[in-house]
Amino acid sequence: MASVYGKRLKISIFGESHGQAIGVVIDGFPAGMAIDYDAVAALMRRRAPGGTLSTARKESDIPKIVSGVSKGFTNGYPICAVIENENQRSTDYSNTSGDKSRLPRPNHADYAAMLKYGEHTELHGGGHFSGRLTAPLVFAGALCTQLLASRGIEIAAHLRQILNVTDSRFNENVTAKELRELKTHAFPTIDKMAEEAFTTIINSAKMRGDSVGATIECAAVGLPAALGEHMFESVEAEISQLMFAIPGVKGVEFGAGFDFCRMYGSEANDAYEYRDGKVVTKTNNCGGIVGGMTTGMPLVFSVAMKPTPSIFVEQDTVDLDKNIDAKLSIKGRHDPCISLRAVPVVEAAAAIAIVNLLFNADGRVV
Repeated sequence: MASVYGKRLKISIFGESHGQAIGVVIDGFPAGMAIDYDAVAALMRRRAPGGTLSTARKESDIPKIVSGVSKGFTNGYPICAVIENENQRSTDYSNTSGDKSRLPRPNHADYAAMLKYGEHTELHGGGHFSGRLTAPLVFAGALCTQLLASRGIEIAAHLRQILNVTDSRFNENVTAKELRELKTHAFPTIDKMAEEAFTTIINSAKMRGDSVGATIECAAVGLPAALGEHMFESVEAEISQLMFAIPGVKGVEFGAGFDFCRMYGSEANDAYEYRDGKVVTKTNNCGGIVGGMTTGMPLVFSVAMKPTPSIFVEQDTVDLDKNIDAKLSIKGRHDPCISLRAVPVVEAAAAIAIVNLLFNADGRVV
């Protein structure tokens, strides 16, 4: 199973949703960074469940660092953090991964996993395919976020769209201060009206036993120009690889993305100008990336997340033991909009990708 990412900075995620613990090993992180444990905890809390709009599963998600840190500073050795699972309820999944019947859940990895790994596949709570595995990813991203902040790079994301309702988008001159302020919002939107509308939509889906997807927009500011490579090691490729490691992500676009198909070149092109002695672009349709390299403008991208596949509405499936069509009613504790808790995950994954891009060939951070 490919659960290792990176060439210079390497991230390995381990564990299952209902196993004893989940965790991460970070190899290649530079020595000498003082860890802000409060900042780590704050990012972990934003991902953790809580409130009426998320799953009822409660996990403290306190990472226990077992190596790679000495007296509060990273020491250059592999950093290993373990997060205990404290609130599993595996009986909710007996109809999908128990001994008596196998009913693959629509839009879950169950069917493909059963074929690939056979009878020993662990699928309680989604197993290794679960969104629970984003917790150690967020821990790794928290360390990378602190490293980037020390170099003046800030990252933040927000819910951009749910159904036909949209939040404001980042403007071409979004600042680090605005991104820091956004991360303090109790609900991840720029506009209060969008928060109210999104809350209504999510609650409505929850009452019906259904779910909704969303688009998440993320921005990073303070990046140097000419970061990245063309073709196979482009900024887009590096970020996309991390985004598609997040369960539920089905699309990634940069800048105007698919809206480019509605534009003429004269509308789409980002014209250059000098501003305060610095080369900038008047617009930022390309999301701060051209030719696979950064332009120095804010890096802006969006991800599309599918609705949470675990819904309480009865669904059609098959019984793999009896070889017949079947009906499935899912039990358990699930988010009506997993995208709400995915916002900090997108930020964390972006931070990991950007740190990897900042590494020189000799392993030093630019």
